[in-house]
Amino acid sequence: MQGPSSLESMSATQTTPTRLLPELRLSSPSHPDALVIDTPVVLAPMAGVTNAAYRQLCREQGAGLYVCEMITSRGLVVGDPKTADMLAFWPEEDVRSVQTYGVDPVSLEVAVDILCDGFGVDHIDLNFGCPVPKVTRKGGGGVLPWKLDLVRQIIASTVRTADRYGVPVTVKTRIGIDDRHLTFLDMGRLAEDCGAAAICLHARTVAQAYSGHADWNAISELVQVVDIPVLGNGDIWEAADAVAMIEQTGCAGVEIGRGCLGRPWLFRDLAAAITGEQETVLPSLGEVCAIVRRHAELLARLWGEEHGMKDLRKHMAWYFKGFPVGGDTRHALGMVSSLAELDALLAQLDGAVPYPTAELGRPRGRQGSPRSKVTMPWGWLDDRCGLELDLSEAELETSGG
Repeated sequence: MQGPSSLESMSATQTTPTRLLPELRLSSPSHPDALVIDTPVVLAPMAGVTNAAYRQLCREQGAGLYVCEMITSRGLVVGDPKTADMLAFWPEEDVRSVQTYGVDPVSLEVAVDILCDGFGVDHIDLNFGCPVPKVTRKGGGGVLPWKLDLVRQIIASTVRTADRYGVPVTVKTRIGIDDRHLTFLDMGRLAEDCGAAAICLHARTVAQAYSGHADWNAISELVQVVDIPVLGNGDIWEAADAVAMIEQTGCAGVEIGRGCLGRPWLFRDLAAAITGEQETVLPSLGEVCAIVRRHAELLARLWGEEHGMKDLRKHMAWYFKGFPVGGDTRHALGMVSSLAELDALLAQLDGAVPYPTAELGRPRGRQGSPRSKVTMPWGWLDDRCGLELDLSEAELETSGG
């Protein structure tokens, strides 16, 4: 779908189209092919980023599956207003996709009923990959897969409940807690046994968080041991990276997170690469300004102009990374408070400036440093069960990471 920020005029290179991957078919136990994604490219849920406005912006650039910010099952069950606000979907979203997280199978059943019956979602993704210490120290997030018996109940109850509505459930996980405590192969087998439609592997450990390099070999290993589709995630900064991952691992699709920050046109590149067109978008500064303006319009539609402009501010450094934009202008863009002010600032920029190619292939967003030790509850690694544990503190009532 192409919208007002379409980049049809941007410079591109093309080759004879040869489709790289088939469509992605997501099934629930009673509903084969419940959801078919023509282009197997997924926008990863990112807290404070993948709201309805940003999902629409990315959708206007290319085909794919665009996932809402993560919401917690407890937030849904207790009626947290913030959680409800995050579940805003527009008529343009013909596929409503949500990532949720929970540690209690019973609570998740209730949450899934709310999502499917109350919000009409078409796809649910279960998150088992959060590396944040405040979550892992309570036994949640990326360390939860160590407790396989509990995770089995979580996935099974979610799949069973969603299946009543014909909604497929996918699972997202990491390689493991650290290099000595790997969980991804067990998680893949378990997800498949429980009826999950697919599994996405962020090819880093919890200890790595977002640092270092993703281990694509782990994605390849997972592809070999499960029959459900495997989506690869980690270190995709350009369409060429996605092509390389697919060719090296045999994954059925890719999930993009930080790589699209300030670069929603990456989804056009990715869609072209999947369909074999090999199109690379290199927007000029003026074309980037047009996308910033479109993003502002969508945020104003979502929350009103004042709130929308406040949210836009954090995107400015990503959008203009590498461009020759002066410090005073960057500061002003980071403090923008109205559409009129934004227009005046963008008008000061030289739209003819070409894209800074030195930024291609470079990491974006948070990276940080690897952790020497992952914070976990005392004795967490002693067994793989977890059914007797009270992990309620590992799940906050509010959502969004």
